Order: sequence, then C-alpha cells, then structure tokens
Amino acid sequence: MKAACILFASSLVVSTTAFAVNAHSSQIQMLQTTPGAAGASPLRRATQKSPLFKSRDPFIVRGGAVPGWAAYNEALDEKPLLTKALTSLVGWAAGDALAQIFIGSAAFDLTRFLTLSFFGFIYHGPSGHYFYNWLDSKVQGTDAKAVFSKVAIDQIFWCPIFMTVFFTYLGLVAGDGPATIVAKVKADLFTACQGSWKVWPIVHAINFKFISTKHRLVFINGVQIAFNMFLSLIGSK
Repeated sequence: MKAACILFASSLVVSTTAFAVNAHSSQIQMLQTTPGAAGASPLRRATQKSPLFKSRDPFIVRGGAVPGWAAYNEALDEKPLLTKALTSLVGWAAGDALAQIFIGSAAFDLTRFLTLSFFGFIYHGPSGHYFYNWLDSKVQGTDAKAVFSKVAIDQIFWCPIFMTVFFTYLGLVAGDGPATIVAKVKADLFTACQGSWKVWPIVHAINFKFISTKHRLVFINGVQIAFNMFLSLIGSK
C-alpha cells in the first residue's frame, strides 16, 4: 500500500513537471548573446566548435528532454482527435497491463486488457478532447475561481456521465442486457463517483492550473496509469 501511494504521488509530480509546457510551442529560447567571438560566452564558443551543435542553435531546446516530445506536439496540432485517442489507448493499456503483471495474482486476462485499451481509444480520448476543449472555452483563466469551477463541473457533472458510459460499455462487451446494465449502473455509480472524488479533484486542480488544454489528456493518462495500479491493490485486499 505504501509503495502504491508513493508511486501515485511520484507519477503526479513527474506528469506535472513534464507536461506543463506552452500550448503553442515546444521550443524554449534559453539565452541570447552577441555572436561575435569577443562577446561570446564560453559555452557558446565551446558548442560552436563541436560537430554535435553545428546544425542547430545550442541555446534552443527542441522537444525538451523527452524523446519524441516535439513529434508528439506536432501530432497534437495536426491530428488532435486521433492523437488523443491513441494517447488514451496507450494510457489505459499500460495501466491495466502493469496492474495485472505486478499486482494481479491470476493469469494475464487478455480480454480484459483489450477491452479496457479499446475503451481508452474509442471513448476516453475522443470524449476528453471535446469536453476539455469545451470546458476551457467556457471557463477561461487559471485563477482560483476558474480552477475551482472547472474541477466542480468535471467531478459533479462529467464524472457521473463518464462512469455511466464506462459501466454501459463493459456491460455491452460482456453481452449483458439493458436491465442488467441499468441495475449495475444504479448499484455502482455512486460508489465509483465517491472513489473519483477522493483523488481526482486534486489531480484536476493541478491539471487546470498548470497544464495546457492540448496536454490535458496525456497528463491525465500519466496519472491514470499509477491510479489504476493503486485501485487494483486496494481491490485485491
């Protein structure tokens, strides 16, 4: 339990620092100096002599320290819906795989893995794309009032809708009839929302305060991976 809590907290910190970037560019201008030899800094003179830096300005960071980050941002700009759907597919797949491999005691359930992965792709990513774009357009800013309003809307209105769709999806995949699905939603919806309210308001407060609109889903999926493992550990007790 302690290890899972540390994992969840670490994931939250890493996700925040990794994804709190400018929404319009992944390039950061670090420093500008006079290009003349006499006025150049020792670092600039050293990098100018190195073949590693001949083709680029060493004072501009492209894509940050994360491999593929610049390409991912480009994909978000060019094909945001598909990119976010694939992001959620990876997030849900990784969360379930890690939970089954490192926490679960039974054999790996491929059906469960594929079911949850597809849910991330077909619903979590696309719905998150439209919902957070809409929410950010209606409630603008990152001040305390705006952040509180967004968290409230997300948890009071969006959370029950999301959980209802999730239970319905699982029921349909399992071949359950409408009556069984409705009974499942009535029995478990409030419990599921209570579990969300214990964790996600804090996560979303950070999300709405520091994370840009186009990076919201990758941040959420980064936290979701550890959160799924945390929930699996609790459920196995």
